[in-house]
Amino acid sequence: MSGLGISPRLSLRGFRARILVGFLVFGALFSGTAFQAAANTQNLYVVGNDRGGYLHDRLIELKNLQRNRVLVEIRGRVCFSTCTMFLGLPGACVDPDTMFGFHGPSRSGRKLPKEDFEYFSRVMAGYYPEPLKSWFMNKARNRISGVYKAKGAELIRMGISPCREA
Repeated sequence: MSGLGISPRLSLRGFRARILVGFLVFGALFSGTAFQAAANTQNLYVVGNDRGGYLHDRLIELKNLQRNRVLVEIRGRVCFSTCTMFLGLPGACVDPDTMFGFHGPSRSGRKLPKEDFEYFSRVMAGYYPEPLKSWFMNKARNRISGVYKAKGAELIRMGISPCREA
């Protein structure tokens, strides 16, 4: 597979994210067309079961969602790792039953050099609203193996917006 330029670690979620990013970028390039009109009516992205992925890929996805003012609803069974960064997007909401999993930055489960760990921790925390941001920086980022779990209902009590009934 590597001969095709596709990483063997590419998950289906990562593939879908790349398709979404491509769709959003394509739509931005062709403003004023029927395609753009259709894209503007589709300004909702529902996150299903998402176990996370590579930080670089997620940052691209988040920036495209922000640029295109796409609202995000996190409604899946789980939202772990970089998926939790959706929480910082304007208008993001969560289902009270979704299980969130937080951990610090690593290189495939291995510790990063201190300078990189600090930098990438701040990048991730930049996508969390307070008080989640402080909790992440003080506690969750220090877990590299496994995750700290929190239900959407707990995040709602911390000030994250609940999604309306589907």
